[in-house]
Amino acid sequence: MTTVYRPRPTPTPAPPEMPSATLAWLKGQGQQRANGVIDALSTFEAERLAYDWDFLARPDQLPPAGNWSVWLYLAGRGSGKTRAGVEWVRRKIKSGSRRIALIAPTTASARDVLIEGESGILAHAWEHDRDDLGNAMGRPVYEPSKRRLTWGNGAIATAFSAEEPDRLRGPQHDVVFADELAAWSPVKREQPEVQRSYAWDMAMLGLRIGANPQAMIATTPRPIPILRELMRSPTCAVTRATTFANRANLAPAFFEHIISKYRGTRLGRQELMGDILEEAEGALWTREMVEQARDGRRSQYLRTVVAVDPAVSANATSALTGIVVAARGVDQRGYVLADLSGRYSPDGWARAVGAFQQYKADRIVAEGNHGGDLVRHTLSTVQANLPISIVHASRSKQARAEPVAALYEQRRVTHLMAFPELDDQLCTWEPLSGEPSPDRLDALVWALSELMLQAAEPPIVMPFFAGVPRYIPGQ
Repeated sequence: MTTVYRPRPTPTPAPPEMPSATLAWLKGQGQQRANGVIDALSTFEAERLAYDWDFLARPDQLPPAGNWSVWLYLAGRGSGKTRAGVEWVRRKIKSGSRRIALIAPTTASARDVLIEGESGILAHAWEHDRDDLGNAMGRPVYEPSKRRLTWGNGAIATAFSAEEPDRLRGPQHDVVFADELAAWSPVKREQPEVQRSYAWDMAMLGLRIGANPQAMIATTPRPIPILRELMRSPTCAVTRATTFANRANLAPAFFEHIISKYRGTRLGRQELMGDILEEAEGALWTREMVEQARDGRRSQYLRTVVAVDPAVSANATSALTGIVVAARGVDQRGYVLADLSGRYSPDGWARAVGAFQQYKADRIVAEGNHGGDLVRHTLSTVQANLPISIVHASRSKQARAEPVAALYEQRRVTHLMAFPELDDQLCTWEPLSGEPSPDRLDALVWALSELMLQAAEPPIVMPFFAGVPRYIPGQ
């Protein structure tokens, strides 16, 4: 077999650099004067300027100052956040980074948005790019089958999907760019009681090489635990942008029709203004109600129950099995003792039996709409003669949840500790949205209904300001 040797192509000479002081001066000039200066530039200088992100970017699109490990960029739709992330990756490669992870919600979005999209890497790579040491970078070579981009200076970026988090096991990176983190699949396999992104954890565990490993997140926010956790971290820098900041680069029809429709609405606050909404507009619980429930009260308990809202499968996309332990005190208040919900197979429902024993409960209450006999048989196999009540939903989820929400309004429920995932479900589920009620919420409703409403007097129907009756349980 004859080996064919191909000569290494002669690199194109780099264009002359425009000093940063000149760029700063040019940005401060009026448009007419700046245009005159630009018209006088050579072809190389003009092209260099067209690819200079420090010159083109808005201030909010540039990395924040300071010593941070994660840059969280919360921004509205169409605000230019993906472009900011792509240009940040380019800047990191220039400064010496060599192993980059590009992570998107799906494989398709990694390819179509981060790599091949209008704001993607291929669209904004410059053939004359050089790194800070003068090595030619050029445009990266894209190998779709390997999900890989390779630059002339040896830097390699690999695309990953949050739907396949285990692909992030093994590879090491010094740069991670996470696009639309709020839309990633909330799967956590190793700790099923915590519903957060497993892919994010795997990415952070692999961010361990180089002199200054850093991650950037560009996302339209949603009220999810991982964003709140990041915003509280002292090593996370947070910047924000709105859709309106990028108006010059968006279609006029978008503003005429879409913006006019959603501006001023709660959805508009999230999707256009980049705000994290702490509670959904039609939610039965508010953050204030949940915060008031952590009032520090304690009591002896008259009854304790373990409520189970079972899921019959335990794959990555299935619902969680809701397991909530609650009690009724001698002061006639409801007490939420534990949230043990997680992604369990039927064999994993034994956790409910363990909670029954640990909290000295007198009954397990389990929803039976999806296999009540299976629930009873599975739990009784773990412990014989277990007192189990199988309850069936004969009313709508909203009708079942409203009396329990009313208990919170009356300040008759205490949470013994913070339950972040449960709190989020309470404050973000909208009964009229058509979405199914979440698992933790369902288990809580079954538990408090059994303890606080079964022996209650007939409910008093009282109208409130919106004209919709609110069911107030009897005292």
